[in-house]
Amino acid sequence: MTPGQFRLRSNRRSALGATVLCLLGCSPPPRPSQGVLEAPTDKTTLGPGDRFRLQIVGEKDLPTEYQVGADGSVTLPYVQRLEVAGLEPNEVAALVRERLVEGKVLSDPSVIVTVLEYRSKRVTVLGQVQKPGSFQLEPGMTLLQAISLAGGLTSLANVSRVNLTRTSDGKATTVVVNIEAIYEGDVVDIPLQPGDRVFVHERNF
Repeated sequence: MTPGQFRLRSNRRSALGATVLCLLGCSPPPRPSQGVLEAPTDKTTLGPGDRFRLQIVGEKDLPTEYQVGADGSVTLPYVQRLEVAGLEPNEVAALVRERLVEGKVLSDPSVIVTVLEYRSKRVTVLGQVQKPGSFQLEPGMTLLQAISLAGGLTSLANVSRVNLTRTSDGKATTVVVNIEAIYEGDVVDIPLQPGDRVFVHERNF
């Protein structure tokens, strides 16, 4: 092999290597696609901080508004301390009625429980938002509304890469959402459920 032939083959190899590097490094990154989450569950159980109205029909002199304590309990007339965290409003009403009958306070009471405010239902928004933190989940709240509650996106936010993590039946699932497509109306906004976690990634420069 002559020196000229060696240089020619070396140049060809260098050119081929440069082409491969360009294909690997110059190609645009794959566009994240919106995944599919399980439908949000409408959790109506009581938790710490929640406010509710309890009415015992015929007992007009009793207070009616209560708040669940940090330990998940509440103190009520006649029945004293009651664990209510994790119970549905109708279950709380049934439990109060049972205690009233057992304590021989009333023989056949009618108890009504109505939730006034859910403070225990929250979502978390972190990453490239103006005011990251935990926010109270309002009925029907969506992903964009949660980001708006967090003050909106920063100038560094990657609108095509927003993680949404949801836990259902003890299993956490994370999907990558392109919120720009939601802004543009190409896909529908995503309703949230209590405990959902949102993370807005930073753009790569």
